[in-house]
Amino acid sequence: MKKLFVSLLIFLAAAAPIFAATTQLTWYGHAAFKITTPAGKVILVDPWISNPLNKNAKEDLAKMEKVDLILVTHGHFDHVGDAVEIGKRTHAKLVTTFDLGNGIVRMLGYPKDQAGLETQGNFGGELSLLDGEVQVAFIPAVHSSSVTKGDESDPQPGGNPGGFLISVRGGPTIYHTGDTDLFSDMALISRYRKVTVMLACIGDHFTMGPARAAEAVRLVGPAMVVPMHFGTFPALTGTPDAFRTQLENSHVKVTVKTMTVGETIPLPNAQ
Repeated sequence: MKKLFVSLLIFLAAAAPIFAATTQLTWYGHAAFKITTPAGKVILVDPWISNPLNKNAKEDLAKMEKVDLILVTHGHFDHVGDAVEIGKRTHAKLVTTFDLGNGIVRMLGYPKDQAGLETQGNFGGELSLLDGEVQVAFIPAVHSSSVTKGDESDPQPGGNPGGFLISVRGGPTIYHTGDTDLFSDMALISRYRKVTVMLACIGDHFTMGPARAAEAVRLVGPAMVVPMHFGTFPALTGTPDAFRTQLENSHVKVTVKTMTVGETIPLPNAQ
């Protein structure tokens, strides 16, 4: 009986990767996402949880008791969002470019000891975080960045805007574009790491719209694309339907997943 029990333990240990949990992605509207790794680590990106599209914002914020990392692409209010409140409550580390991190700490009050050198970087660099379970690379973006407090009457420099390439060990690689226009160097991203899921802004006016976003997908070549940063304000006229049409017209073959606010989906592993 003891030998049978030992054999069973050995089998379960060998089979563990097969039954391992998948990486989960939750969308809160606008550009706000939560990534939950197979080990249960929680990463927020541009956590404007209280954006107008999220009718359950109070409940969602109240439930955020465990967050390990908060990634912010640039300093605009609709991307910094609720980062400071969540960071103070959960002790999450802030992951940003060096200049942006300084601005968020100095102007908005993010705890300084949670924004140290180990989670601050710059474009071209990559951080190994959460005991190596997650790699975060800094990707440029064509946009602007400033940090504002209160009534936004005195914007301060927030460094250069960017996006993130988030690679989960044994799991997917996720490219969050941040706010950006199309730029040709997007084609270089997949030379270094194949993108599993691209979170692409499509709203137009302040970022690329459906046509330019479709070309961005062609350059990056992800297995799946999730449209974001649309419909929050009247000025953001780009729609997922228009985005799909542009992809089809450009003969770009990709799985398009339009998420609903509050929806959580499992992500495929790296290609």
